[in-house]
Amino acid sequence: MRQITIVIFAVILFFLSSCMPYDSKKYVEEILKDDILEQAAMNLQESPVTITSFIAERSVGDCHDFYSEGDYWWPNPLDLEGPYVRRDGQTNPENFVAHRQAMIRFSSIVGNLTSAYLLTKDNRYVENVMEHVRAWFVNEQTFMRPKLQYAQAIKGITTGRGIGIIDTVHLMEVAQSLSRLEIVGALSKKDLEDTKKWFSDYLKWMSNHPYGKDEMNADNNHGTCWVMQAAVFARYVGDGDMMNFCRNRFKNILLPNQMSENGSFPRELARTKPYGYSLFNLDAMATICQTLSSETDNLWSYTIDGVKNINKGIDFIYPYILNKDNWPFARDVMYWDEWPVAHPFLIFGALQTDNKDWITTWGNLEHFPTTDEVVRNLPVRNPLLWI
Repeated sequence: MRQITIVIFAVILFFLSSCMPYDSKKYVEEILKDDILEQAAMNLQESPVTITSFIAERSVGDCHDFYSEGDYWWPNPLDLEGPYVRRDGQTNPENFVAHRQAMIRFSSIVGNLTSAYLLTKDNRYVENVMEHVRAWFVNEQTFMRPKLQYAQAIKGITTGRGIGIIDTVHLMEVAQSLSRLEIVGALSKKDLEDTKKWFSDYLKWMSNHPYGKDEMNADNNHGTCWVMQAAVFARYVGDGDMMNFCRNRFKNILLPNQMSENGSFPRELARTKPYGYSLFNLDAMATICQTLSSETDNLWSYTIDGVKNINKGIDFIYPYILNKDNWPFARDVMYWDEWPVAHPFLIFGALQTDNKDWITTWGNLEHFPTTDEVVRNLPVRNPLLWI
């Protein structure tokens, strides 16, 4: 009898919950809260580590200059001392990645701690966030210069490239964390001035340096990520002109030139990791929409050529999130088994459209991946900062 009563109660509860409107943000908080607080507790014990802790021997810059090397470039087997050669989609494990890993660690710690603060209002989290932030942007011994002249270098070919700007996607959640903390009045005037100066200087560099212009004009995920970063950094520093520039670029360049009428991204599908790159580019476009949409200019509903919009992109990839085995294109040459995870386009899209299927799927996927390649290609890992 007791079992029958429990079953009846469960059915009634399910019926009521399915009929009543639910608080989507609360749903997200409940899914993530325990893991966020667990990670934040560990983060409180961690000291700041910036790029100055790692010597990049092949860099022509100094200890304050971020340095990375092109992922898909390898020694030439016919000339081991000569310029490297490209193998698309195949990451060279001998490349220098310490600065990139330090930046990802920084982003993860700041994002976790800020999310924990938003959940608890415990000021310990803010104090720890700012220790890391000051180390990266203010401290004279440990700061990183606000420019990326030596990123994605290639041995024997170039000391840096514009596509290296994609490495700083991991500063977006730092800027977004600072934005959220500013809104609730948790930051000092000096901290706001110092951090906004750093991001303003970096935004100016990535907008005016030839490397930045090259990246902005890239016709694939690199161009998308330039707009995504510029939008997030501009919003934090209050650069309305740049935000408008990014809105227009999304409408007139990214969406019409990169998306096909079925919602796919042909340039990403042509790569040796078509699944992963399609997910990554869609994540970036959705983050642009989440960052720049307003009541008077909603990028989520913006449609061009009669059919192209961000929801069309989600509709295209969604069946292959549910069942990757049905993917009709080539499998990725690396990390095929590690995707998908809890992608930001699912949660952002679900909250904008009240799509219960998307939010349920997001809830069932991995929210805290540990594979380096996945973490690196997941521009938003702390959705509470963005909703």
